Amino acid sequence: MIIPVRCFSCGSVIADKLEILESRTSDGENPAKILDDLKITRYCCRRMLLSNSDVIDQIIQYHDSAHDKRMEFDLT
Repeated sequence: MIIPVRCFSCGSVIADKLEILESRTSDGENPAKILDDLKITRYCCRRMLLSNSDVIDQIIQYHDSAHDKRMEFDLT
């Protein structure tokens, strides 16, 4: 899922903070501390960032598989 630019509930801009959050959590930092450092205090915005999952890589696998199967039966 692509992160929305703004929080669904309050309308605050949150998309610019996702990359920072992901890079710092991959380094092993506590997500709550990172969000506090980024001054994201509303629970709705915190929810938007913490619950985001990047599923495009998983979806692409199914698309490529289906495309390959279509090409097997293409008689042109």
